[in-house]
Amino acid sequence: MIKEHFQLTLFDKGIFERVVFKAPMTAPGIMHNEACFIYAVAGASKVFSATSEMPLHTEEAVVMKCGNYLNSWLETVDQSACEAIAIHFYPDVLKKIYDKELPDFFKSIKDLTPSCIAKVKSSTLLKNYINSLQFYFKNPELVNEELLKLKLKEIILLLIKTDASGDMKRLLASLFTPTEYSFKELVEANIFTNLSLSELALLHGVSLSSFKREFNKVYNESPGRYFKRRKLERAAKLLLSTNERIGDIAFNCGFSEVAHFSNSFHDQFGCSPTDYRLSQNSKELT
Repeated sequence: MIKEHFQLTLFDKGIFERVVFKAPMTAPGIMHNEACFIYAVAGASKVFSATSEMPLHTEEAVVMKCGNYLNSWLETVDQSACEAIAIHFYPDVLKKIYDKELPDFFKSIKDLTPSCIAKVKSSTLLKNYINSLQFYFKNPELVNEELLKLKLKEIILLLIKTDASGDMKRLLASLFTPTEYSFKELVEANIFTNLSLSELALLHGVSLSSFKREFNKVYNESPGRYFKRRKLERAAKLLLSTNERIGDIAFNCGFSEVAHFSNSFHDQFGCSPTDYRLSQNSKELT
């Protein structure tokens, strides 16, 4: 549930946003010709792309190139509100603020990273920048076009300056080029997540019915049956190869409830997870 929403616009587009909200909350991001920087002022989330996920903690940020995403904000222990700041990058806006000639770090370079998300770690520079934005959100009467242009350039230079690995430069160079992936790559990357079929369809950029049709065509099996079978097969291996608790195994294999996991496991293997572990271990001993 969103409690507060502030926006600063540049060239008639919302560029800077501040949102205060109550978690848990999942925010979809459909960015066909747009990229985004998100900073967690308070709270934590998991950011899902079609084939990867990245944790986001307080005072950390992520940069996402154009594509489809889900930002799943986790419920806070003390029930406090979460807060995030987003900065949106549009190619036409960037061309305007750089006088139609984009800097070299926006141009193609060799060995582009296949990742569509890059983590920005907490730093004094980043926190100072966020604090400056907070001031302008609270005092919008002080904001003008030139100031917003400078603040947009500033975050880009900050990202480049703090980029020790070179990942950010590679990401910026492909910021508005969608990452290509196959349907199978999306499915296999998300078997053990808790994403629903509707959320996977969103990440793939299609309707739920189209996703199901494509799934049946590719796998010759319904999504529900396939995902459950793969999760249970992994759980069975973990029961034998680790000493993890049953609840932890259930969660790590994408089940949100232990009771549902136990019932599904019994239907598949004819016994409870505990009995399966004991019986298989006994066979090995004998």
